Amino acid sequence: MNTKKTLFTTAALGAAYLLRNKDARDKVMNGIQSFASQVRAKKNS
Repeated sequence: MNTKKTLFTTAALGAAYLLRNKDARDKVMNGIQSFASQVRAKKNS
C-alpha cells in the first residue's frame, strides 16, 4: 500500500511541475484523453 501511495505522490508532483508550462500542459492533456479513450474502447469491446 505504501508503494502505491509513493507512486501516486510522485506522479502528482510530476504532473504539477509539467502543468506550469502551457505546451507541456497540452501534451499531458492530450495523453490523458487518448489513454481514456483507449480504456473506454477496451471496456466497450
